[in-house]
Amino acid sequence: MAVIQLPAHVLKLGFPVPFALRDASGHLLVPRGTLLSTESQRQQLIARGIYVDENDSEQFKKALAGKLDSMVRSNALLGQIAKATADVPEASAAAAVRKSVEDPVNAWNNLMLRSSALLHDPPQADFGTRVEKLERDLVELLEADPDAGLLTLIHATTSELHQYSVTHSLLVTSVCELAARNLPWSADWRRSMRRAALTMNIAMTTLQDTLALQDSPVTPRQREVIDGHAAKASRMLRELGVADELWLQAVEHHHASPPGPLAELSPCMQLARLIQRADIFAARLSPRKMRQAMPAIAAAKAAYLDENQKADEAGAAIIKGVGIYPPGSYVRLASTEVAIVLRRGLRANEPKVASIISRSGTPLGEPAMRDIRQKAYEITGGVAPHEVKVRLNLQRLLQL
Repeated sequence: MAVIQLPAHVLKLGFPVPFALRDASGHLLVPRGTLLSTESQRQQLIARGIYVDENDSEQFKKALAGKLDSMVRSNALLGQIAKATADVPEASAAAAVRKSVEDPVNAWNNLMLRSSALLHDPPQADFGTRVEKLERDLVELLEADPDAGLLTLIHATTSELHQYSVTHSLLVTSVCELAARNLPWSADWRRSMRRAALTMNIAMTTLQDTLALQDSPVTPRQREVIDGHAAKASRMLRELGVADELWLQAVEHHHASPPGPLAELSPCMQLARLIQRADIFAARLSPRKMRQAMPAIAAAKAAYLDENQKADEAGAAIIKGVGIYPPGSYVRLASTEVAIVLRRGLRANEPKVASIISRSGTPLGEPAMRDIRQKAYEITGGVAPHEVKVRLNLQRLLQL
């Protein structure tokens, strides 16, 4: 990957970075949209050197040139002009990155296949390297188009029982990544978090797939495996060569992190808490033979409220990250139509939607975009996946 170095002054505290920041080798340091909240974070990045993909750098140069031109026309002081940095609109930054993924649905499906091979049959020789590559590729896809990622993963997890373990791990990891962008966590923490989320259930991957298709209650032996899978997963990862203690401990405690303010928890428990809430959120969206999936708003509520039915900080970060109605979920409109959520909106409860079932209950020949700000198309509630009997073309939906 060809990269271009950026000047240090483009990093602003309290503002999301407009592009993915990389090191001189092109390895990802900070995903696009990350909020720099402390001066120490900023200085650490500056010390390493900050670079962007050359495609992104062209967008940066154009934005900077446009800003300089406007300042000259308004007779701004030379000192101000010398310090000018680009204010790159979020939409243009996203558009620049999206061009690198021509077929996001196929890209995510390929990631699912690689994840399946890795989690079902973990290789002893290069396990850590393959997890790191998988994690980096997942972040790249999320940067390119997070809504396409959520749409693909949530649609897969609500409609395909045979790959439950893989779609679940990728969805949990993606939800954690989007949520963590609302938390003051370092890049190292988030990297460990993503790898922990990907591998948290490695000790029961096959059992997860079995349970998704099982039409009888959990057996005592299966319950024993479920109850011990977190500790066993941590041991397995250590045997496979993982030495990152934050990763290992987050896996070991991802079912045992207590409620309360995150800052009062140790680093590993903070990561474990977010993974736990994302795990609950994704599980509520996923059907099994023995249970039906919940509407997205019910899954969001389950993640948001802690064990004491109080607002959970990690759960709140998830809602900020993916919305109350995430892409891939279904909603009912005031018109009585059923719509699928395509993209998150500026507010958690204002997504972009397309109707797929008409007022009469028949599938629409072509999905129709609806503006939920209009009274006739307001969202009146969520719809569970089993209520929607429509075959969807995800590529066509993404084109909308």
